Amino acid sequence: MSDPQATVHLVDDEAAVRDALAFLMRTHGLRVEPHASGLALFEALDRAIDPHGCIVLDVRMEPLSGLQVHDELIARGVPLPVIFLSGHGDIPMAVDAMQKGALDFVEKPFNDQALVNKVQRAIATDIHRWRESRAHADVAGKLASLTDREHEVAVLVAAGKLNKQVADELGIAIRTVEVHRARAFTKLGLRSAAELATMLERFEVKGGSGRPDHQ
Repeated sequence: MSDPQATVHLVDDEAAVRDALAFLMRTHGLRVEPHASGLALFEALDRAIDPHGCIVLDVRMEPLSGLQVHDELIARGVPLPVIFLSGHGDIPMAVDAMQKGALDFVEKPFNDQALVNKVQRAIATDIHRWRESRAHADVAGKLASLTDREHEVAVLVAAGKLNKQVADELGIAIRTVEVHRARAFTKLGLRSAAELATMLERFEVKGGSGRPDHQ
């Protein structure tokens, strides 16, 4: 599956600034949606299905400030990276925003190319998160297709145990272990115990269940 279309959501209550930023982004091939307020942003996000990209927020806006908009985005669980723009340098404000998960805090006046670079980096961050989420869902689906016994065998094999050790631990025949192991590898699309161990470790399968943590 190809990467989703990314959108830069520009939020600034000054039309001239908003238009200038939108023009800058578009000249660099970025898809842009300008918004005159945080409320307009929320409406756009409510309409969007699985939005991707990033959000560029001015700090001083009405009726909601950029920081208030950020707080609401967090409350709504919006995962898009946020870049703040501020014409009034305020270190405590920047620290607070970054501690709450903002990706960057840019003071005006800013270098156009530097801002574009930050926006492109924010989009790359969001796309990476999306790819990881897709990969995790794919693995979760494959693991869910295993029987309980196949899960047990897979986890023990990933721990480096030989077929005989697995058989002894589970109280089953070695041949039975071989059958479950082969079926598990086929379902997971793997060829070696090393690949299996890497998969389970990467997706933080714990507790010996062979199930992803979120299940």
